[in-house]
Amino acid sequence: MSTFSAEPEEPKGSLFPRAVRVTPEMAREYLSRASVNRRLDVGQVRLLAEAIVRGQWKLTHQGIGFDEAGALLDGQHRLHAIIEANIPVDMLVVDGLSNDVFPVLDTGKRRSAADTLSSTGAKHLALLSSIIRHVLLFKAMPNDRWSGTQARIPNDRILAAYNDDKDRYGEAVAMGRELSKHLFATPTAAATGFFVTTEMAPAADIDEWVRGLKSGANLDPGDARLALREVPRETQKRGSKRRLDVRNQVAIYIKAWNAWVKPDNVGGELRLRRLRKGEKMPIPVTMTFR
Repeated sequence: MSTFSAEPEEPKGSLFPRAVRVTPEMAREYLSRASVNRRLDVGQVRLLAEAIVRGQWKLTHQGIGFDEAGALLDGQHRLHAIIEANIPVDMLVVDGLSNDVFPVLDTGKRRSAADTLSSTGAKHLALLSSIIRHVLLFKAMPNDRWSGTQARIPNDRILAAYNDDKDRYGEAVAMGRELSKHLFATPTAAATGFFVTTEMAPAADIDEWVRGLKSGANLDPGDARLALREVPRETQKRGSKRRLDVRNQVAIYIKAWNAWVKPDNVGGELRLRRLRKGEKMPIPVTMTFR
């Protein structure tokens, strides 16, 4: 039979935590005392710096750690972010760490955007977070690659975007799941396309657009919805030579939408294909109530 002591066991060693307002100058000095550095993740530094600039940095238990000799063991990304933002922030600084703790620092699972959204009570969190991320990428960097460190979106921005437009993101999740059954596009791409197009053209007959995409019945040969339905599904499959990434899928969706909302602007046969080299992301046409 196991027994447990009611008194907590005192940890070995002595740690000295303190809250410090770390300036860029202090950050440089702390970094000069680094004993062992992990490879710097410039994308993570950029995300932290952007959070600082937006005033969204919070004092938490995660901060800067020095060993018993005063050498920096943990916090290089946070320090580089302070330097990049050029703004001082409050941070917990801990002195007296044992040298043997370095291998276990920051080995926990990084919190995902879906984890961050879990507190909202929303459903289909993985899809929801992916949709929000790609909508933000469309708005911030439509003509750049949506992958790699430059395309990272911090979790706080994803949560803020959801809180600003809960209903429309909820509708986009439902539409992405449904439209992907009838189109070549993934649920993320279909939902992202739906969100950004309907946001720009609230006066368009969205119900009619969706009905045509889902059924394909009684559509004229030149109908943009029919053209979108006929884009081969192989374009989204891994390993396919014709595979399209999410950015190209969204671009094709927008091209079809624009041709349907304002067919007079097409000027001939509608060709739905991937973005060519140097071609910019199409911008959804605007249609507002008078």
